[in-house]
Amino acid sequence: MITSYNLEFCLVEVYEDYVISIMKEGVVVTPEFIIEMFFIARKHFSDKVFVYISHRINSYSLNPLSYFEVNKIKNLIAMAIVSEDPKQTMQSSLEQAFFGKKLGQFDTIQEALEWKDKVIAKHIQEH
Repeated sequence: MITSYNLEFCLVEVYEDYVISIMKEGVVVTPEFIIEMFFIARKHFSDKVFVYISHRINSYSLNPLSYFEVNKIKNLIAMAIVSEDPKQTMQSSLEQAFFGKKLGQFDTIQEALEWKDKVIAKHIQEH
């Protein structure tokens, strides 16, 4: 891990080519929160692509308009949702409609990391 942030709405761990976030219990994620994430992305990934991993262990709400801000992060190439909750599969399908990039649903962080490696390798190969 390179560093971590304890924001008002989530914990963020920054790694070489990905971030893992854990939203805090009961939070409503708004576009304004995504703007804070944008600054973290720009600071740590200004010249390279990365993947966002959402580790969904707490209950929170997401304003779908937040994805308009997420999609502005040009070097964010994919998002992985990690949750053992079967309802997340349906939620992920809904989020894909707003998220204009690759999105994967996984039961474990390890599965998400393996997928992340493939997504980044393919992106590098294509560009």
